[in-house]
Amino acid sequence: MNSSCDEYRLAPGVDVNTRRSIGTVVRESLAVDPLHAAHQLLGSLVIGRGVEGMIVEVEAYGGPEDGPWPDAAAHSFRGPGPRNSVMFGPPGMLYTYRSHGIHVCANVVCATDGVAGAVLLRAAAIVAGVDTARVRRGDRATSTTLARGPGNLCSALGITMDDNGIDLFDPAAPIRLALGDARAGQKGPRVGVSKAADRPWRMWLPGHTEVSSYRRSPRAPAPGESD
Repeated sequence: MNSSCDEYRLAPGVDVNTRRSIGTVVRESLAVDPLHAAHQLLGSLVIGRGVEGMIVEVEAYGGPEDGPWPDAAAHSFRGPGPRNSVMFGPPGMLYTYRSHGIHVCANVVCATDGVAGAVLLRAAAIVAGVDTARVRRGDRATSTTLARGPGNLCSALGITMDDNGIDLFDPAAPIRLALGDARAGQKGPRVGVSKAADRPWRMWLPGHTEVSSYRRSPRAPAPGESD
């Protein structure tokens, strides 16, 4: 799929007309392609260890070259392995990794079981548990920056590498999702990726200061030269 494509392809075997769209939706709303899932997550709540954040920025990621939405920037591009197996489903699971070996980042798995797809949670507006988030983030963090950026989001909500593979729809899980109806957002290139850098697969809710600034990777090709 190239960056100019406006058609979203559903995960194999999924009919978009069967999805629930009124009130709180269920796991099946994420059994779709990464772009549909990204739109679904905007404005939803992520709840983690006493803190709640409204998701205001996300990035969609596809899967292997032989899959329905190949994506060279995705951790799943080379196929399943011990570390990235969570990305291959089922939907609604949490996939965590360390960025540059330091910051924990959280992804919501989408598509169907056996098909890789995920949405990186890039930023959230903290709506409950602000004091707890401040303790986790330190004195330098402002209300706007508490959960701006994927590493800061995980820090504010207490998400760790040990949370990899948990079911975000399990009421007893330490990290949970409360999904609502899909919300329209703006879109643009993903941040910091050196491959497939021109794809407009980053999405955000306009008007929220928690949304991060766009930074193109210095290792990425010149704009217009990366799919």
